[in-house]
Amino acid sequence: MSTLTIGTHNGHFHADEALAVYLLRLLPQYAQTALIRTRDPAQLATCDVVVDVGGVHSHEQSRYDHHQREFAAVFPGSATKLSSAGLVWLHHGRGIVSSVTGLEVGSADCEMLWRKLYDDFIEAFDANDNGISAYDSKALKAAGIEKRFADKGFSIASVVNRFNHAPVVNGATENGNAAKEEDARFLRASAFVGEQFSLELNDRFTSWLPARALVKQAFTSRQKYDAKGRILVVPQTPDGGAPWADHLYTLEKENGCEGQVLYVLFAENGEPDSKWRIRAVSVGPESFENRKSLPEAWRGVRDEELAGVAGIPGCVFVHASGFIGGNVTFEGALEMAKKAVEV
Repeated sequence: MSTLTIGTHNGHFHADEALAVYLLRLLPQYAQTALIRTRDPAQLATCDVVVDVGGVHSHEQSRYDHHQREFAAVFPGSATKLSSAGLVWLHHGRGIVSSVTGLEVGSADCEMLWRKLYDDFIEAFDANDNGISAYDSKALKAAGIEKRFADKGFSIASVVNRFNHAPVVNGATENGNAAKEEDARFLRASAFVGEQFSLELNDRFTSWLPARALVKQAFTSRQKYDAKGRILVVPQTPDGGAPWADHLYTLEKENGCEGQVLYVLFAENGEPDSKWRIRAVSVGPESFENRKSLPEAWRGVRDEELAGVAGIPGCVFVHASGFIGGNVTFEGALEMAKKAVEV
C-alpha cells in the first residue's frame, strides 16, 4: 500500500500550516502520511494533499492555499479570511471532531464543537497569518488607548516562530543537512500547536459540552433564588461545579437578557459537605471587570471577621478585588449573593 503525502512549502514556516498538517493527520486517511516541504510545483503535484502553497483552493483536489489574489473564503458566520489552518478546518473539521471524539458527523454536538473550536482557537491562526488584528488599530489610536506592555511572546504564533531558529534535538538530522534540520524544526512546531489544539478539543468535549445542559437548567430556574434572575446556581457535580461562564453569556444573548446575572454559585468539590463559592460575573468573556463586585466592606476579610461584617454565618473569605468569595454551606453562599445584589 503506497504512502499518502502531505505537501507544504519549505523555508520559514508559520503557525497556520503547522496546525494544518497536524489537523490532517488526525483523520484516518492521513494518519500515516509522509510530509514533503517544497515549493517545486512538480513535487507538489505528486502530493495527495497540499496546504499553504500552490495557489489553489479546491477541496475536490485537496488543495488548501489562501495566497491567491482573488481568495476571500471565510468560515460561516465569520469575517476573518481563512488561512491554511482555517481551510483544513472548514472542509475537514467535522471529520476531525468525529475521529477524535466518536461523535457522529452531522450530529448537533459535532456541529457545535466544529464551530466552537473555530471561534475559540483556529480563527486566531487565520487572523494572525492574514495580518488581521483583534482590534481596529485606527480606532484604538483615535481613542488614545495604548498597550500597557508588549505581549508579542504571549501567543501561539510567536512560539511557533521561535522554532524556526531553535536548535535541532535528539539527532533529528544527519550530517548537518540544512533542509532536514528545517523539516525537523517544522515537525516540532507542528507537534506543539497540535498539542494545544488537542487540549482545547478534549476540554470542550469532556467538560464544556456536558456543562451546557447543566448551565441551561440553572439558567432556566434562576428566578427560584432571585425574582430578577440575578443569581445563578450551578448544580453540584462529582467534580464540584461545571464550566459555566461561556454558556452563561450565550444563554443570556439567546434570551435577550445580556448582563442580567450578577453572581454564580458553585460547589468547590463533589462531596456532600463541600464548601460553596460565589463568583461575580465578568462584563465579558475576557474581561477582569465585574458586572457587580462583591461588597467593598467584605473584600479582603476572612472567617469570623467576615461573618460579622456580612452578618452571615459560615463565611470563609472574599477576595481583595471582590471577584470571588466562599462560605462553608450552600445556604450561606446564597445569603451572601442575596445581600450582595442589593448593596
